[in-house]
Amino acid sequence: MMAGSRRLFPDCRGNAAAELALSLPILLILLFGAFELGNFFLSEHVVQKSVRDASRYAARLSISPNYTGCDVSADAAQRIRNVARTGAPDGSTARLRDWSDEDTDVTIECDTSSSWASGGTYANFPDGAPVITVSATVPYNTLFGAAGIGPATLNLNAQSQAAVFGA
Repeated sequence: MMAGSRRLFPDCRGNAAAELALSLPILLILLFGAFELGNFFLSEHVVQKSVRDASRYAARLSISPNYTGCDVSADAAQRIRNVARTGAPDGSTARLRDWSDEDTDVTIECDTSSSWASGGTYANFPDGAPVITVSATVPYNTLFGAAGIGPATLNLNAQSQAAVFGA
């Protein structure tokens, strides 16, 4: 029996297959992890850019009739949400799948902390300059969440502010 087993030890024909079987799971995890991480960073960037675009759009809207005191009109708020979600004031296809209109919040505050907040363009605002804040919490569905690998849903959060100076 010992003589037969000694003849098998120098036989290396199955080594490559065994090494591949051991290393393949690790390589697949690295590959799919890179895809998931890249998609996550792309989605996060899209949400950040979207709320920044929406706050810039809101800052350039004409003050009247879109802003009264420290309130934004319902029509202007809807157009701002549309810009964040779709990139267009009239709304079309969402920039990311599963991004609904309810995921974007538009608030306005008035800044009275500086001297510029009550003069010039803001002379008709007794509470100071309106500062628009656009924030979004968008669900991010992982690429492999449906397969049961990792969490099924994460949230992407972004916020941006701009002082309103529309004419």
